Amino acid sequence: MTDHWTEGDVLTNGIRMHYYRTGGDKPPLVLAHGFSDNGLCWSPVARVLQADYDVIMIDARNHGKSEAPATAGGSRAQGDDLAGLIRALKLEEPAVMGHSMGGGATLQACANHPGLIRRAILEDSGPTEPRPEMMTPEMRRRNTGWAEELKSKTREEIIAIGRRQSPNWPEDEMGPWADSKMQLNLAAAQQIGGSPEPWREVFARVTCPMLILRSDNNLGSSVTPELAAEAERLFKLVRAVYIPGAGHNIRRENRPAFLAAVQAFLAEG
Repeated sequence: MTDHWTEGDVLTNGIRMHYYRTGGDKPPLVLAHGFSDNGLCWSPVARVLQADYDVIMIDARNHGKSEAPATAGGSRAQGDDLAGLIRALKLEEPAVMGHSMGGGATLQACANHPGLIRRAILEDSGPTEPRPEMMTPEMRRRNTGWAEELKSKTREEIIAIGRRQSPNWPEDEMGPWADSKMQLNLAAAQQIGGSPEPWREVFARVTCPMLILRSDNNLGSSVTPELAAEAERLFKLVRAVYIPGAGHNIRRENRPAFLAAVQAFLAEG
């Protein structure tokens, strides 16, 4: 690890969770990654945000250096993991940002632990409708089989695959992305999934300002304009921002616009 960041572990929700921290006497900002990534996949963003924030990048359960428990770990459990880490580190009303799976954890932490989080950002996560047909064990294995295949590759081979699959990603994304795939516990593939609650019921319990970042559905973004608009209409604390030219990995595909939206929202309070 570079950048003179620190790393450590906390016990939260019955598991050991690993984290990385930029440090400094600054407002805390916790970053929660998506499925198959790890905390250091936020490194390019953290290098920008660390000028104004003490950035804490977590490894979710079954990812990175965190524990791989035998029990199931969907978004509600991961939200409790996240809340426990905030309390264990004695972070005072941090801002939290989550991508995809990490966005689900962020949403659950906000909804189920009111008053703990000051502001929240969801990167292509939040108001999405469930697809039960995609959650069967067979479909999960099929949809995450690529992760198992990557486990047999070298770091250099994984980076080469990443460059072919995502040629528009900045080069500084590739190393952390490859490292995360080598660390991934494949049990995580059987534990991913959204909240069993309808998203509207979860959002109704959120008591802090929340920003939803969405992009182009034809490029892979999962939050539709219609559902983003509905979330804004139903919940006064929710705001949605469209960032063009990206798919599911918004920050990796349009980093300047992503950072501009994030910094503006965080600067509000």
